[in-house]
Amino acid sequence: MTRFRGRHLLSMRDLTGEEIVEVLTFARELKRRQKIGEPHALCRGKTLAMIFQKASTRTRVSFEVAMWQLGGYALYLSGQDLQLGRGESIADTARVLSRYVDGIMVRTFAHADVEEMARYADVPVINGLTDHEHPCQILADLLTIWEQKGKLAGLKLAFIGDGNNIAHSLLLGCARVGMNIAVATPRGYEPAPEVVEVARTDAAASGGAVEVGHDPTQAVAGADVVVTDVWTSMGQEAERARRLVDFAPYQVNGRLVERAKPDFIFLHCLPAHRDEEVTTDVIDGPHSAVWDEAENRLHVQKAILAMFL
Repeated sequence: MTRFRGRHLLSMRDLTGEEIVEVLTFARELKRRQKIGEPHALCRGKTLAMIFQKASTRTRVSFEVAMWQLGGYALYLSGQDLQLGRGESIADTARVLSRYVDGIMVRTFAHADVEEMARYADVPVINGLTDHEHPCQILADLLTIWEQKGKLAGLKLAFIGDGNNIAHSLLLGCARVGMNIAVATPRGYEPAPEVVEVARTDAAASGGAVEVGHDPTQAVAGADVVVTDVWTSMGQEAERARRLVDFAPYQVNGRLVERAKPDFIFLHCLPAHRDEEVTTDVIDGPHSAVWDEAENRLHVQKAILAMFL
């Protein structure tokens, strides 16, 4: 694991396909140890600074519990707790925190902010979410799929909804591990072209495939995994009324998932707006793996912290 030590994790592009599998394999081992009560204090004496400029349930709780279970300490820092809100630069904040802690997790809006933090920090910086990517979530998704399906390569994942940070990280992650991914969005909400281009290049090398279009029924056809996300993310509240109209044909409901494989699983990063982007019968139905997915945030992040810090 020494080749991971000291590295940043800002994007799924920071991990090769082989490294993704290595992180997931270690996460499964840490999950096994936790379930049988076997101590695994791999971060004893280490401290993680957690910077939150966006509200959180899963990210905060999973990282905080992860550090505790690993024998370390997690320090929660909101926008009001730092001088960032009073004009101190990201660069100076990174330099100062690097003298105190062993790693920095950032959950914020602009992806450029975590990139700047990493540029000036002397300790690993982990992207806990930005508007562009959410790598920790997608690693948890891949772990869940692996547990449920026994493999990753060759499976088809359909993402229905906004071409947002989840879509971006899924495109990059699936392409690197040899999965086929089909993304369906309303017109005007497509994932960033540069992300799609990188994903297609990676998929060509791994044996996967990338499809990006506007037809949800086509995307879901034959899918092993169906994924969606909220239609209005934090910071987009002013667009909510328009988004409800634009995304209405993209609801994941019983009729849509009939086109998936009979044993498909449903994933959602949460929080979910029931009967908006997904109907209650789907998210609470027999195909849903969202609670395993949410739990796996803990185990994946423990692996990241133990490997990178």
